[in-house]
Parts: sequence; structure tokens; C-alpha cells
Amino acid sequence: MDLVSGYKGVVGLVFGNNESSTSSEDSHVERLLDRINNGTKAEDRRLAITELQSVVTESHSAQLAFGAMGFPVLLSVLREEHEDVEMVRGALETLVGALTPLNHVKGLNNDIQPATMNADLLSREGDSIALLLSLLSEDDFYVKYYTLQLLTALLTNSPSRLQEAILTTPRGITQLMDMLMDREVIQNEALLLLAHLTREAEEIQKIVVFEGAFEKIFSIIKEEGGSDGGVVVQDCLELLNNILRRNASNQTLLRETIGFDPVISLLKLRGSTYSFSRQKTVNLLSTIETINLLIAAGPETEPGKDANSLTNKTVLGQKRILDHLLMLGIESPWAPVAVHCAALRCIGDLIVDHPKNLDTLANKVLGEEPQVEPALNSILRIVLQTSSMPEFVAADYVFKSFCEKNVNNQLMLASTMLAQTHSFTHGPLEEDGNLSFGSMILCSLTVSENDGGLEICGRAASVFSHILKDNIRCKEQALKFNLEVPMHSLGTPEPLMHHLVKYLALASSMSNDGKSNGKGSLFVQQIILKLLVTWLADCPSSVQCFLDAGPHLTYLLELLSSQYVTVYTRGLAAVLLGECVLYNKSSDNSKGAFAVVDAISQKVGLTAYFLKFDEMQKSPLFSPKGPSGQRKLLTRSSAAIMEDIEDSEENDSADQKNEDHPILASLFDSGFIALVNRLDANIRERVVEMYSHPKSEVGNFPAALEKKSGESDGDYIERVKVFVNKQCSEIQDLLGRNACLAEELTKTDRVPEQRAGGALERVQVEGLRRELQQASQRLEIIKAGKEKAESEASTHRNLAAKIESDLKSLSDAYNSIEQANFQLEKEVKALRSGGGTPYPDIEAIKAEVREGAQKEGEAELNDLLVCLGQEQSKVEKLSARLLELGEDVDILLEGIGDEGGLPEEDDDDGEED
Repeated sequence: MDLVSGYKGVVGLVFGNNESSTSSEDSHVERLLDRINNGTKAEDRRLAITELQSVVTESHSAQLAFGAMGFPVLLSVLREEHEDVEMVRGALETLVGALTPLNHVKGLNNDIQPATMNADLLSREGDSIALLLSLLSEDDFYVKYYTLQLLTALLTNSPSRLQEAILTTPRGITQLMDMLMDREVIQNEALLLLAHLTREAEEIQKIVVFEGAFEKIFSIIKEEGGSDGGVVVQDCLELLNNILRRNASNQTLLRETIGFDPVISLLKLRGSTYSFSRQKTVNLLSTIETINLLIAAGPETEPGKDANSLTNKTVLGQKRILDHLLMLGIESPWAPVAVHCAALRCIGDLIVDHPKNLDTLANKVLGEEPQVEPALNSILRIVLQTSSMPEFVAADYVFKSFCEKNVNNQLMLASTMLAQTHSFTHGPLEEDGNLSFGSMILCSLTVSENDGGLEICGRAASVFSHILKDNIRCKEQALKFNLEVPMHSLGTPEPLMHHLVKYLALASSMSNDGKSNGKGSLFVQQIILKLLVTWLADCPSSVQCFLDAGPHLTYLLELLSSQYVTVYTRGLAAVLLGECVLYNKSSDNSKGAFAVVDAISQKVGLTAYFLKFDEMQKSPLFSPKGPSGQRKLLTRSSAAIMEDIEDSEENDSADQKNEDHPILASLFDSGFIALVNRLDANIRERVVEMYSHPKSEVGNFPAALEKKSGESDGDYIERVKVFVNKQCSEIQDLLGRNACLAEELTKTDRVPEQRAGGALERVQVEGLRRELQQASQRLEIIKAGKEKAESEASTHRNLAAKIESDLKSLSDAYNSIEQANFQLEKEVKALRSGGGTPYPDIEAIKAEVREGAQKEGEAELNDLLVCLGQEQSKVEKLSARLLELGEDVDILLEGIGDEGGLPEEDDDDGEED
């Protein structure tokens, strides 16, 4: 009653307290419910329920009025009149209408929906879910159909209660699974309901699998025509994916029972391979999602999931799934872009951390003789030539997975990059199908900047960065690539790195002038900067090659201060400058680490320099809650994913200044973000160390002034002058550096929030921190000594108390012994002082006791003799009497003595036993 009262209060809140506006519909609903509940004629009750159904499906106020008083009436009909099929149908259809939201909302003051409130009320009714599940066993088609619709509506609005009720209802899931084998319409409704139920409820997933879900799902898919089927196939795949998602046990059961063949068969293109309807595309995407779920590695908190993933990859590789994915991702030109992207990403996930699948892809050849091409070359062509940004990102992901933690594959790809001559005016790549992988990369890196050349260079640079990542041998080998330059230059070969820096400067200038018109041109700067950061990391020879060209350092400083580039471009430029300090082993003072730091301090300022790191690391891509890369689940509500992808591609050019673009999300992956964070910490520490420690040459001052043996005075004076001039020059450098630091400190005083970025303050803070640590250590040592001394003192006190207690006990014992001894001595003295008292005669005492015992025995013997005499007299009298009676006494007495003795002997024997 409280719930209904609260519900009526909500009705008043929604429609106001003006009873005239709702009283008519309320009374109408009430009259209809009264006719249904109390009517005597079956036909009248059926008409009433039909009219109620019409009213509820058309009016919000009627839905509210029905929710306040109608559920008990209709549930009573379902519970007590299940034999009247028409009444049950009408009741179910009315309940579905009460739980269905109406599109036209009139007079609502807020967002309260009657359908949602009705669903909540129905789910709270006792045994309502169990009652509805029991109706699924009815034979009537419409009863089962409306029951499934009603359960789906409840699941949409009250999922937790429905899931709990179904789990607690005996055979609840079993009844729903049986609906999969019913007529097509019932089957489709049951699929939708089960797909909703299994999205999050792990217990329901297990029961569904136990009830034979795999067999039933693939049976329905086969009947519907596989991937060429309709929306039912999509619903089946959605249910399958819900069962397999993050559930290693269900994946293992599928692998070891039915196997992966039914899943792989869905990827086979049948009939007209150029015909891809929207539904077929969605079905293929759902199937690829199934493969992704099987090969996805689990979180660290889920033991055994990675082993299960590797096993699935092995089995799928043995089933030649790579052939089907390559067909969908590369070979089929009629497949939609979304299918290409999903297939390429799936290939990347399939080969990562799996040597066998990596080798299979490396040796795979596509096409037919004589026009055959390695699969890697075909994927590289997609990277370089596709007009779709998502497809470029997906193809680039394949190379990332191919090179990830795989030194041999990186060296194999780098070995193909032969220093072949390709003019800047080289034709498009598609005109030459015989280029090797390395030649395609080099040609793309040196292509003309006209006609989208910058974008092609950026895409090739992205692949090249995967080849160089964490591989010193590849980095040093890449330094040997010298390219021919066009005729309008001096004609001397230049390193590949220098050429890439030129393209970086060209991309920046075009971006500043607004001449960048390609979809990915804006990101060429970030891609090339990422390549250079990867190339210079942990490689001093690469740093030396980069600094060999003087303008490079100047350009990076200008890029660092530019307001026309993104925060990521400035941040990566700062990282690149930091690597020139961190890994600089040059002995040339003009190119050494001190020279780079001085240039940064004078042109930008150390505070502003380190702020570039902070700005980039505060961006969304570096945030722990940044883009996760997870794809949206494919459901009926998201069936328009193809249109979404097309729209995103069309909006690329309009959103080029969006710093959260998917290309950036792919560039700043977790591995590269970890590298940047590590470099940031190391660069800061290195700069602080350089300013807090002087050069080693200054420490050798006394030895340099010593006169060498055999040296003339003139030579000695000349050498001392040179040394003094050198020292003066270094002192001037230090003074200039200190002046810059003082200026930095002044700036940071004006801007308190930037004060922490100053290098001088970092030195002071570092010194204070060390002193604080030393003082803390000394304090801890003193505290530890104090605690140890207190512990020892407590131990000694306890020992002293124990010894004192023992001594007291010994003293008491000694006193008692002394008293006993004194008492004994006293008794001895008393005995000695009474000398006339004779000692008792033992023999006399014994004789006296013996005599007393003899007397006592004689007295007892006399008593026995008296008793015997009395008995003898009794016998004589009895004998005389018997003689008088004529009995022979001797015959009677014969054997009496013997018979009397036998029992005594027996008794004696028994006693002995």
C-alpha cells in the first residue's frame, strides 16, 4: 500500500493536483478494471480488457492510473484464468502497452516516464516474473509472444530485479532456451531477451552455455544462411559474443566441444563476393568481434587468461583463419572500409606475441601467378595509398604488432631497405608493383612534397618507427642510408634522418600557412617527431647524426616556441631536445650536451621548456582515463556503425585541429607514452646534474700549470696563456649560464605557479632534500638506539625482579629449615634431660599381644563348641520324633554329611577360580 501511495504521489507531481484534468481517465480506467475483476459475463470482461488495452497504449495519464491500481487485477487473471486464452492474451497485451513508452509527451513537467514506473511496479509484484515464465509453456503463439515482449520490457527498465528473479525461478533459463527452438518470431524475441540478459550476468551466461547455447546458436545461424543471413544472425552473434566475452571457461568449452570451425566458416565469402549489404557487413563485423574476443589477452588479475588466449591463437592459426582475414582486409576490393579495418586489426591481434602466426604472415603471398605479392607489401600499400584514415590506422597496427618485441622481424624488414636511388619525381607506387618492402618505404620517405607527398611520407615514417623501436642495430643501420637529392640542390647525398627533418620543417611551414589540405597532413609533424624520438632513444650515434646539421637545433627551438602547432608537437619537440642532452656523447663543445642546454636556456628558458612536458602530459591522450581504444558493442541499436564510420571519415578534414583525433590516439599508444614519461624524468635529472656539477676540466687546474721537463720558458708561458684563456672562456660561459638562471628565477618569482620549473631551484631543492634525508636517517638511527636501550633496560629490570623473588623464596625455605632444626634439637635435649625413663621392651610387648590373641581364640572356640552342642541336642530330638513317626532315621541321615561337604568344595573351587 505504501508503494501505491508513493506512486499516486508521483502521479500528482507529474500532472499536478488538478483533479479535473485526470479524474475522467482515472475513473474510466477504474471502471474497466472493476468490470474485469467483478464482471459475471465472460464476453463483457473480454470487451473491458480490450478497451483497457486501447486506452493504456494511447494515454500517459491512463498508464499512470493503470500502474496505480491495475497490476493486481491483471496478474490475477493470468494466475487464475490461464485456461481462458483470450483473457490471458488481452491481459498480456495490456501489460505490454503499460510498459511501452509513448513518443508524444503532453503535459509532463519533468522527465518521469509512466512506462518506467510501471515496469518498476510490476517487477516488485510478488512472483510476477515466475508467473510470466510459466506462461512460456503454453501452446498459444500470442501468449508466448507477448510474454517475451513483456519480459524484454522489464529487462530494459528493471534489469537487476529480472535477472535475480529468473535465477531464483526453477527452470527459468531453461524455459527461455526452449524458445530458441520455437517458431521464428518467438525465436527472435527469445534471442533478443537472452542477448540482453547475458551482457553482464555471468551466472546466466554459465547456465545458458550449460543448456546447449552453442549448438542452438550455430544451428540457427546455419538455417538463416550464415553471414548472408538477416538480423537474426546478428542477434545470434551478439548472444555468442556475450557468452564468450571475458569468460575463459566458456571459450575453452567452445574450443573443446564444437570447435572454432563454425565461427571461421562465417568469414568465408559466398556467392557474389562484390555484394556486401549493410546487414552482411554487420554480420561480418560481429564475427570478427567474436575472433577478437577469443584472442584478446586478459587482465593481470585474471590468471590463466593469457594461456587461454595463446591456445586460441594457435588453434585459429591452424584453421588458416589468416587466409580469410587477408581476403576481407586486403584482397576483396568490394568489402566496406569497416570490414577492412576490423579484419586488419584482428590480424594484428592474432600475430602479436605468437611466433607461429608471425611467421605465417611473414611468408604469406597474395594474388595469383604471375601477379603475386608478399602480404606485408600489400598491407604497406594500404598504409601508403588508402584514402581512409581508419584504414591507415588499422594497417599501421599490423606492423606495430609484427615488430612489437620482435628483434628478428625488425631486422628482416630493415634489411630490405636497400639504398636504392629514387628520384623525388618518382611516379606513384601503384605504377611499380615489383618494389621490395624497403624500397617502398624509402621511396615514400623521399617522395615529392607535391600531390600529397607529405602525407605519404608521414605514413611511411609511422611504419619506419615500428621497425626502429627498441632496436639499436636497426637504428645504426638506418643511419647508413644516404639518399640522392634532386638536381636543384648541391647533389651531395644526405642521411635519411636529415631528409626527414626537412620534411618536418616543410610540414610545419605548410600548416602555418594554411596550405595543408590532406586529411592526414596535419599529423605529419607528430608522426615524424615520434619517429625521431624513437630513433634517438638510447642511441648516441643517432643523436650525433641529428646534431651534425646545425640548423636542426635552431629549428627545434623555434618549433618549441611556436604558437601555431599543437601541444603534442611542442611536447615531442621538447622530448627530442632532451634526448640531445641525455644521450649526447660528443666531445665537440659546440655540439655537446652543455651547448644544447645553453641554447634551450637562452632561447626558450628552462622553465618554459619543462612546461612543454607538463602541458603534453596533462592532455587527454596522456591521462589514465584517456581513450581506451575499445570498440562499441555491435547490437541492433548500433547497427548503423557503417554510417558512423563514413561520417567520421568525412568529418576528418573539418576536425583536423581536434587534438583527440584517432590518428593521435594510435600514435600515442601505451608503449610510447611510457617512453616519454621515462625520458621526462631522466632529462630533468640530467639537467639538474649538469648545473650542480662543474666540468671535469676545471678540476685539473693545478696539474695544467706545472712546467714540463725540458720545456722552455717561452713555451711554458704560451701554454699557460692558452690554458688561462680557455678557463676564462668557460668562466664566461658559466657566468652567462648563471645570468640566465637568475633571469629564470626572477620570472618564476613573478609567476609563483611556474617556480618549480626553474633548474636553479631544483638544485637547491635537491640539496635540501638530501640534507633532510640525512637528518631523517640520523633521527631514525637515534630512535632505534633509544628503543634498543629501553628494551635492554626493561629486560634487566625483569631479570632483577626474578632474581629477587628467587632469593626471597630461598630465604623463606632456609628459615623454615632452621625452625625445624631448632625444634628437633629442642626435642633431643628434652629426651637427654629425662635420662631415668627406660626404653620400651619390644619382646615383652610381642608376648603380651600373642597371649591376648590366644585367649581371644580360645573364647571363640568355646562359643563354637556350645553351638555344636545345641545343634546336637536338636538332632537327637528330631531323630526321636522321626522314630515315633516310623521313619528310619539312619536312611534319612545317610549321605547328609557328604552332600553337605560337596557344595563347600565347589564353593572353594569357585573361589580359587
